[in-house]
Amino acid sequence: MTELPQTPRLRVAVPNKGALSQAATEMLRESGYRQRHSNVELRLVDADNGVEFFYLRPRDIALYVGEGQLDVGITGRDLLRDSGAKAEEVLTLEFGRARFRFAGPTGRFSSLDQLAGQRIATSYDGIVRGFLEERGIDATVTRLDGAVETSIQLGVADVIADVVETGSTLRAAGLETFGEVILDSEAVLITRGGIAPDGLEIFRRRLEGVLVARNYVMMDYDIPTAQVPVAAALAPGIESPTVAPLQRDGWSAVRVMVPRAGAHKIMDDLYELGARGILLTDIHACRL
Repeated sequence: MTELPQTPRLRVAVPNKGALSQAATEMLRESGYRQRHSNVELRLVDADNGVEFFYLRPRDIALYVGEGQLDVGITGRDLLRDSGAKAEEVLTLEFGRARFRFAGPTGRFSSLDQLAGQRIATSYDGIVRGFLEERGIDATVTRLDGAVETSIQLGVADVIADVVETGSTLRAAGLETFGEVILDSEAVLITRGGIAPDGLEIFRRRLEGVLVARNYVMMDYDIPTAQVPVAAALAPGIESPTVAPLQRDGWSAVRVMVPRAGAHKIMDDLYELGARGILLTDIHACRL
């Protein structure tokens, strides 16, 4: 008996730990994919969806994808840029946001011009070197793994370049940010430059559906039919609201997707127009 050829699986790299890992796993589950139940699992096959997941160190993902060992991956823009890999972003995923800044002793630095001749410590030397080269700034960049705030106190560096969230860690170390932002980072879906592997479009469409579901809600309301055009202008939806006549003369039922942010303001405005029975419901999945 001749065996049927196996359908190729899309090979996907997922962060196995760190800030991106849990959010990436949750997004994949919301997209309908199986995910591992234990952190010791390094590989998982979702045969029903034609995908094979590999759980890797976040910093290595861009390299595996760029060299073609894996088809796509989820990683940070910072890690992608720092790796120098032949991979490119195909979708931003709206989590894992981070901002990279220069920081030095309070009151000592105020502009990037002062970086010339300084020693800069960072965990992202590829990003920092590229940033300095683009601006013609000659400085010494040293790569350090882990926290870099103490490098100035220990005499290893004059300036650091690091992720800044609230700034409390920097202030505790007697440091302050200066100059323009080096990079705004977030989680991204990547693939090898110039190559669209089989299954990528379906995979990306599922992730896009999660993003829409997270950012939009479904709104249903009843309204006098004469007010439908005004209501549709307030909440036009993705394409157009669905309007159906009610048994009550002169009234219509309307269903429309609205941005989650600002949905309550839309409800208030619709109520003022005469809409009643206004309901909001979450969207769990979506295809546009």
